[in-house]
Amino acid sequence: MKVSIDWLRQYVDCSATHLELVDSLPMLGLEVEESGNQSSSSLEHVVVGEILSKEPHPEADRLSVCMVTVSEQGEPAKIVCGATNFVVGDRVPVALPGAKLPGGFKIKKSKLRGVPSEGMMCSAVELELGQDNEGLLILPDHPKVGTPVSELFQSDVTLELEITANRGDCLSHIGVAREMAAYYEENLKLPELKISAPTTNQPTDQNLIQGLSVETQNCPFYSLWAIRGVKIGPSPDWLKTRLESVGARSINNVVDITNFVLWETGQPLHAFDAQKVAQQSIVVRQAKEGEKLTTLDGVERILDSKMMVIADSQKALVIAGVMGSIDAEVDDSTVDIILESAWFEPGNVRSTARRLGLHSDSSQRFARDVDPSGIEFAARRAIDLILEIAGGECIPEVVIAGEPPRGSRVIQIDQSFVEEKCGFSVDPGILVRSWERLGFQVEGTNPWSVEVPSFRSEVDRPIDLVEEFIRIYGTSKLTDCSLSIPAIHRENDPSYDFFDRAIENLSGQGFQEVCNYSLRSGEEIKNWFPQLENEKIGLLNPLTADHTHVRPSLLPGLLDSLANNQKNLNPLSQVFETGRVFQPGPRGNVELLSVSFALFPHSVIREWKETEELDFFDLKRIIHRLFHGTGISLPKKKWCPIEDSSPWQNKHAARIGNVHQNKIEISAGVISLPLSKDKEIRGPVLAVEIIIDPILLSKKRKNTTFQPFSTFPPAIKDLALVVDQNESAEQVRSSLELIAIDIAKGKFEVDPVTIFDLFSGKGMPENQKSIACSMRFRSPDRTLGENEVNAAFEKIVEKIETNTPYSLRT
Repeated sequence: MKVSIDWLRQYVDCSATHLELVDSLPMLGLEVEESGNQSSSSLEHVVVGEILSKEPHPEADRLSVCMVTVSEQGEPAKIVCGATNFVVGDRVPVALPGAKLPGGFKIKKSKLRGVPSEGMMCSAVELELGQDNEGLLILPDHPKVGTPVSELFQSDVTLELEITANRGDCLSHIGVAREMAAYYEENLKLPELKISAPTTNQPTDQNLIQGLSVETQNCPFYSLWAIRGVKIGPSPDWLKTRLESVGARSINNVVDITNFVLWETGQPLHAFDAQKVAQQSIVVRQAKEGEKLTTLDGVERILDSKMMVIADSQKALVIAGVMGSIDAEVDDSTVDIILESAWFEPGNVRSTARRLGLHSDSSQRFARDVDPSGIEFAARRAIDLILEIAGGECIPEVVIAGEPPRGSRVIQIDQSFVEEKCGFSVDPGILVRSWERLGFQVEGTNPWSVEVPSFRSEVDRPIDLVEEFIRIYGTSKLTDCSLSIPAIHRENDPSYDFFDRAIENLSGQGFQEVCNYSLRSGEEIKNWFPQLENEKIGLLNPLTADHTHVRPSLLPGLLDSLANNQKNLNPLSQVFETGRVFQPGPRGNVELLSVSFALFPHSVIREWKETEELDFFDLKRIIHRLFHGTGISLPKKKWCPIEDSSPWQNKHAARIGNVHQNKIEISAGVISLPLSKDKEIRGPVLAVEIIIDPILLSKKRKNTTFQPFSTFPPAIKDLALVVDQNESAEQVRSSLELIAIDIAKGKFEVDPVTIFDLFSGKGMPENQKSIACSMRFRSPDRTLGENEVNAAFEKIVEKIETNTPYSLRT
């Protein structure tokens, strides 16, 4: 939020410079993001000039030739001008040759349509002293000719403040001034109010309002004021200057006043043209489903029943708390106005603004909870200004509905509690004074009853009062002291250790880690996982249309990374990500752990030597290395082909395990080609998705210990088995390994059995294949003898022939 320091000084006498405020405001919790000088001190060679004569240009109908005196002794300057809003005798800013105007525009002597021009008479916009570009800036009070313009306009500095969500009271100049007054121990000066009127639920016949009805719980309090006979016109310069200092645009005097009061008090107001309100009745209600309204920005909005509107008897006039419509706006034809001042439910305004993508100064304040006690103050302040600037007569009654939702609250607190939380002794007088400086009322003597005003809705606990004291007392006054804090030793959550090991392992295998958003679009999830009940993982109030669901998988994000790198000709071809995913299951929505990686099967850059393309078995190798590095066992299940299941290419991927049954699930293979093409990826993509239920990691594991390897040579025996064509090679290998271990038990050790050959076709029985395995026997303390190895081998062969369906290949 922008604040003007000159504007702030209207409410608090503070001698601090803007640089001192830049340092002190962050200590109060108001972070200064940016500061800017709004002065004209840089306008060298721009002086006050008086127009002596005005003649038509001989060659151009829209130009005039003026004689302008710019000093008391010098000769008048001839200046060609295209403006029409001045008369002889007006005093205006004149940029002399050599001047450099804001934006880099340099002034020099020139000819315009054949007539010499020795400078330029300027508008407010050209000097960045306002937004009026309709003509020259006519200087009031006839300043002395030749006076530098920079001396006429006092320096004003604006600060861009970052206001946290819980400090809606600081979204106004009075709110910030209140903080400054408390910090610098100055008095807060509020505007004096003149107008007042009794409240009523039933307006009289003389009122411009004949009916007020509130039909929604989202508006607990609503009030209307009526003014007859206003004169709509331009705002005075001081009002324009105030609005322009915070980046607001002047519209007309009445609208400018409501905007001024919003920036002054933090209470949004809305003015209706009374003649445009059907049957002089106002209804506060929820919008009808599909109801349409064209807002002041000229955009037609389609509303739903969750949004609140201010309507008359025929149509909606305002999106409550957000923006008005063109149907009841105040314009040049307006004579009578109705002024609204209300309190709307913050959650409803916030949701409406988000759903419509329409954020305004009003919605920003209503969404952060305006002060209910400031509703009447803001309305009276606005009416005082309207009567002063636009004239008219205020109807002496306020039509209201409901009651303010809250008032001040009382919190009990004692000195020992404050000292316990602060860690040092606190003088009671300083403590009480700190609270009173913030506008709190303190009664009693330890314990105290502290009455917190309604504009500080976030202060509702004793600990909040401690924080307020420290904030005003000043953290810079805290003395240094040594702290003794006992360390708390505990083990990391297993998921963090698992992710750390997975990241280290995959990085070591040549993969690049990426991080993607944990929110994805509903349309993407529907395309990638059509079998998933995606409505169960949708957000109730998504921030954007592209982030409506929590992610059920890391794969889409990985393909986004590959696509971006391929599109930009980067050589990155192997990426991985770790994170949490969410999937509906028998236990409802479950938060799961996932490690996924994706890669191109071939090199993405041209090389002098072609490399072999990667395939499914390379993925299995990477998986085995990953699981070995993380200390997790693979599921004792068979890999099953994936058919007709996105996001995998049909019959080009396989899966092992089920996360809802086995607590672990691994899918590997080729990503569906239509999905990768949709990401604008050229060529196939290999990927692996590992999903783990955190319950699996919570099981206590045995500590891994180092086992010394044997220094004696192994004895190697090879064996080829003829098996059914559909038999899993892993099943054959593991069966042979179990038999070998059983035979060698107590005699020597058996290394993991490996497969080194696969043969089928000519020479083999139909629907049969040969799998050749290698067995390695060794002893940790001796070299094995040939006889004992052969004896063990014969027993293995015998057991295969008698106890398995396999046969030896001869």
